[in-house]
Amino acid sequence: MNQDDLTQILSLVATGSLSVKDAKTKLKHLSFENIDFAHIDHHRSLRKGFPEVIFGQGKTSDQIIGIMEKMIVNETIILITRLKKAKAKKIVSVFPEAQYFEDAKLMWLKKNEPKITGFGEILVISAGTSDIPVAKEALLTAKAMGNAVESIFDVGVAGIHRLFAHQEQIMTASVIIVVAGMEGALPSVVAGMVKAPVIAVPTSIGYGTSFGGMTALLGMLNSCSSNIAVVNIDNGFGAGFMASSINHVSMV
Repeated sequence: MNQDDLTQILSLVATGSLSVKDAKTKLKHLSFENIDFAHIDHHRSLRKGFPEVIFGQGKTSDQIIGIMEKMIVNETIILITRLKKAKAKKIVSVFPEAQYFEDAKLMWLKKNEPKITGFGEILVISAGTSDIPVAKEALLTAKAMGNAVESIFDVGVAGIHRLFAHQEQIMTASVIIVVAGMEGALPSVVAGMVKAPVIAVPTSIGYGTSFGGMTALLGMLNSCSSNIAVVNIDNGFGAGFMASSINHVSMV
């Protein structure tokens, strides 16, 4: 339940169009709802401006469907991350209007298109084509949260001239997400070009001594560019969420 939904219920009670009893029923699970295998946080939209996001990894498709059935009553959008294709197929059989993005392992169920409420544009950059799945998770998360989002893919340091060809677009972005594996150098380069906050996302892409993304993570944490913040390895969702949070902070 979001701020608009709560305001509408209270306004209807105030005008006598909705009884107190019916309002209590609608608000019964305002805090959370216990469905045995999950405590669904219905209050999150009011606190944070976006509903609870379902982490698909480790959950069965039936559990995810059960959570979605409760959430969709009051939410206009549901986001599921780390969702494998087999589970997604079963969920779509119950919610045919749901859309699955296989590369990002992400699904959303929308009653309507999210309104653009962010103040600027979020730009998602990937160092390599192999980093695109994580970049797509970030991009789709930011879009779901009401942001204008653009992307530039495969412009890593192995051919840095490709990045500079997009300099104007990079300079005008409000928040930039940079996704890179291997040695994780690209976020430092981008952050050195701009005044905007840069969210660095290390990926697990690389040969043996990349240690599943640890090399990229440590490189990003040790960046000499001071406008960088770093999220966890392969955490495109976290980057998209943080970028949206920054993009919704008013400058007034």
